[in-house]
Amino acid sequence: MISLNLGRAFRVWQRNFTVYTKLYLSSLALNFVEPVLYLAALGLGLGAFVKAINGVPYIKFIAPGIIASSSMFAAIYECTYGTYVRMTFQKTFDAILATPINVEDLIAGELMWGATKSVIYGTIIMIVISAFGLVDSSFVLFIIPLLFVTGLIFAEISVIFVAIVPGIDSFNYFYTLLMTPMFLFSGIFFPLDNLPPAVLKVAFFTPLYHLVNICRSLAAGSPRVIWDIVWVLVVAVLLAPYPFRLMRRRIVK
Repeated sequence: MISLNLGRAFRVWQRNFTVYTKLYLSSLALNFVEPVLYLAALGLGLGAFVKAINGVPYIKFIAPGIIASSSMFAAIYECTYGTYVRMTFQKTFDAILATPINVEDLIAGELMWGATKSVIYGTIIMIVISAFGLVDSSFVLFIIPLLFVTGLIFAEISVIFVAIVPGIDSFNYFYTLLMTPMFLFSGIFFPLDNLPPAVLKVAFFTPLYHLVNICRSLAAGSPRVIWDIVWVLVVAVLLAPYPFRLMRRRIVK
């Protein structure tokens, strides 16, 4: 049974946020500059040779997807390497657990912070592409709360992996075999319609695919993303117990 106090979990979130405010410039370099470079290099460079997709200029086609990918990687980097380092090398978890905060409070705080990082970096990219005129509707603002929900999914997946990984070098498997294929085959850079049906079926079961659909539709002014929203809400709830159970098993030996 999970014994969770949201007030104490917020204190864990607050601790991570305080550290972030002191180190945010180095984090921005990773989570902000890289997506902007993707947008510039592919949108402007490759976009000069690619015809419009579904009547949409290529740079405007990929821009909402960059919101989604930036949001994803922000949560994943934070809740894989960040969580593992705090747990194993910095011994931050040991210090926190010496207070009235329990394992469930700690993990909830980590998950909330990962989701918050998703919102921060997704929103920054959203502002950037809006400034460049790549957004057609104010519906794009509805993406922000959904970034938190999908960020929670990415954080849950990451913490689950942290709970079972034998060492920090094993994160290479996580990024190469899971995150990179999801990044490439989520519909960010090209429609998936012309790929083999099996690819589309696999993509359907990945959260990034649905987040890309949500971002692209709302940026274009189409609110018809109800099933994508339902999918991410359901998956966020279904995955929720596993980070707690697996991390308790790892931490409490």
